[in-house]
Amino acid sequence: MKILAMLVLGFSFMFGAVDINNADKSELMSLKGVGSKKADTILAYRASHCFKNMNDLENVKGIGPKFILKNKDNLKVGSCKK
Repeated sequence: MKILAMLVLGFSFMFGAVDINNADKSELMSLKGVGSKKADTILAYRASHCFKNMNDLENVKGIGPKFILKNKDNLKVGSCKK
């Protein structure tokens, strides 16, 4: 499992930042501090809300400013699919 996580993480760094409006679960899990449950929480929030900026992630339960600071170089906010 650790090998798979490292591969996913490596691919995300090779291809750029994770788009929080369009990333799938495995892409979200490549972020520091995001496991399966937190990725599911982000996806559930995103199902009814669009992220207008990175700071909107603070509206997701369990995510705060420290998380955004740790991941700011690996996050981007693309267009919303809604």
